[in-house]
Parts: sequence; structure tokens; C-alpha cells
Amino acid sequence: MKKVAIIGCGAYMDSGYGCPGEWRCLKAAQLGEGKFDEPSMVTALVTCECPGRTVAPNLGMAMRLSEMKPDVIHLSSCMVGAKPGCPYTSAEERAKILEEATGIKVVLGTHDYH
Repeated sequence: MKKVAIIGCGAYMDSGYGCPGEWRCLKAAQLGEGKFDEPSMVTALVTCECPGRTVAPNLGMAMRLSEMKPDVIHLSSCMVGAKPGCPYTSAEERAKILEEATGIKVVLGTHDYH
């Protein structure tokens, strides 16, 4: 089973705009739906807090504490498709930063649920 880490937009998740924590990301990972190509085990669910400077170190800490390195990192659908978007960086830029910091492939999105 593939191990995955999910990064969610903290501002979006905390605002309650249909993102309760995030059951849709977890469901898609478990079932291998949406942007997951197979059923996957979530080893970390980390929020990106504005302006995003701590997301890479926080993910690193989650990997160390869980003692599991994910095979892939997913930026949550709320992070990738939020309107208005992040005022600090695009999802593509955030993905590049995370890939460079971790050496792990980053996928844009988690699910297609509404």
C-alpha cells in the first residue's frame, strides 16, 4: 500500500468552508479515488498555515515522528482549487518548494468530491 502525506490549507480548513478536517481527502486516499491512483495509507495530515513558511519543516517533523516516509505528497483539493487562491504562493510553487525540501513527488489535489 502506498504511503501518502496530505497538506491542507489551514486557513480554508479552519474557516469551515465545507472542509471539516478533512474527511474527503481521507476517504479518497483510503478508496484510491480522485487523485490517488490506488488505496493509500495516510501517514501525515499537515496544515499549511499562512504564509506557508513552516509547512516543509512541519512535514519533516511529521515524517520523523511517524517514522514513515511517504511515497508521495498530495496538496489537498482545498489548497489547489480554493477561490480566492493563496495570496502568498501558487499551488505549483508550493509543490516545487516541498519537492525540493523533501525529494518526494508532490501531486496537486486529492479528490473530486463536491
